[in-house]
Amino acid sequence: VYIWDMDETLILLNSLLKSSYAEAFNGLKDVQKGVELGKMWENLILQLCDDHFFYEQIESYNKPFLDVLSKYDDGKDLSDYDFNQDELDDANKRKLAYRHRIIAEKYLQGLHNILDQETIKVWNNLYNKTDEYTDKWLSSARACLTEHHVNVLVTAGSLIPSLVKCLLFHLDSLIAPGSGENSMFRWIKDRFPNVRFCVIGDGWEECEAAEIMKWPFVKIDPRPHRFPGLTSKTVGHYFSVVY
Repeated sequence: VYIWDMDETLILLNSLLKSSYAEAFNGLKDVQKGVELGKMWENLILQLCDDHFFYEQIESYNKPFLDVLSKYDDGKDLSDYDFNQDELDDANKRKLAYRHRIIAEKYLQGLHNILDQETIKVWNNLYNKTDEYTDKWLSSARACLTEHHVNVLVTAGSLIPSLVKCLLFHLDSLIAPGSGENSMFRWIKDRFPNVRFCVIGDGWEECEAAEIMKWPFVKIDPRPHRFPGLTSKTVGHYFSVVY
């Protein structure tokens, strides 16, 4: 089981916005271009969160999984349900479960079934420009996922923006999303008994969590060890040391 950190590992955003990605190349990258790409991603993520995934309504009710409230969902037909008038509050988990159900359905449908053609064109252009700017970091990371049978995503970010990022960066068909790293690792261990694990990420949180679990950790950073430099052979070396 391969456990992937999302931000600054499978995708790049904060390092583009803060220019740390470009600065790691010592003048070889256009810093302002990276910042502009990051801002475009940030705006697109927020737009989708608010317009299609109820983020403004449920931001303060962040949950680790989409199905965490499924037991409160009575299966009601929601085709004519008015989500703007049902007075959602923290005490009514059923109303929150309804939103989670719709979000899950949209996630499974994919963005091509949700967005208009103009937005899809903007999205595709942004992905291609970012992939080119980052020397195919995004497409190489995605290709690396396809080499493995079981991939699990962990993130310290909020659930809805994380799901939207998965969709925008073409990860939704390859990875099972979750949230919260240390506790999530224990859940993953229970979920996949009697297998070997490997954690891949860029930060101290996932490194520390991997150490607690005694799992190998592969560190990702812009230079020198980065996508597309990561291969199954490289990961195999980490496995051989720990296992």
